[in-house]
Amino acid sequence: MRIIPRRFDSHWRRLRRIAGSLGRKRLCPVCGHRSGRFEPFGIVPREDARCPWCDSLERHRLAWLFFNRRTDLFSGASGRRILHVAPEPCFQDRFRRLLGPGYLTADLFPGGVDVKMDICNIAYPDGSFDVVYCSHVLEHVPDDRRAMREFHRVLVPGGWAVLLVPITVAETIEDPSVSDPKERLRRFGQEDHVRCYGPDYPDRLKSAGFRVDRVLPSDFLSAAEIALMGINPAAGEIYFCAKSAGPAPAQ
Repeated sequence: MRIIPRRFDSHWRRLRRIAGSLGRKRLCPVCGHRSGRFEPFGIVPREDARCPWCDSLERHRLAWLFFNRRTDLFSGASGRRILHVAPEPCFQDRFRRLLGPGYLTADLFPGGVDVKMDICNIAYPDGSFDVVYCSHVLEHVPDDRRAMREFHRVLVPGGWAVLLVPITVAETIEDPSVSDPKERLRRFGQEDHVRCYGPDYPDRLKSAGFRVDRVLPSDFLSAAEIALMGINPAAGEIYFCAKSAGPAPAQ
């Protein structure tokens, strides 16, 4: 249920930004704004989570920093093709400006993206993309292993993907027979989730053919930067998935 009528959204957002901008304790690396604090966010609200200026969350700020510091994604190299699945509003326009005509956005639901796409059946030939970025989508997909294989297939040899999911349990749990939203909420934490991932998640990526590097925030950020930019435990970690430049593994 909406508490604030839609006609007041813009006014509420403006007030929210004014309140959030009072101070300099936080810096959002995505939009570059300083704030006194980040906003609470979530069903059970997480403090210090959402930037009041661009709406980036912890995981978005972590991914942005990773792309800038650990990859050449924004190097301006021409001719590269980048597939961005379920593009986040805080990223979409920024990515398009930085990445140019090779940037393609996709989602299962049309509207606001370049193409409608089922990631379990990607209608592009083998080796169509140099980079794939997909964040917090696979936990919604019944056949996530097939989606992983599709991402691997459409990457060029030597290409790479960042495929992020929330890690919330000690070992991945799923039950395809669960379809009731309330039961999914109880068992998987959200009404449209079909599983909870554990630290064994990289094993699924490897089985799809990827070489996987697990990158923690502390691997490339200082403790001071982690605090300043609100990279708290909810940010998770980065899964950098590379496709071999050699022959594809047998399926």
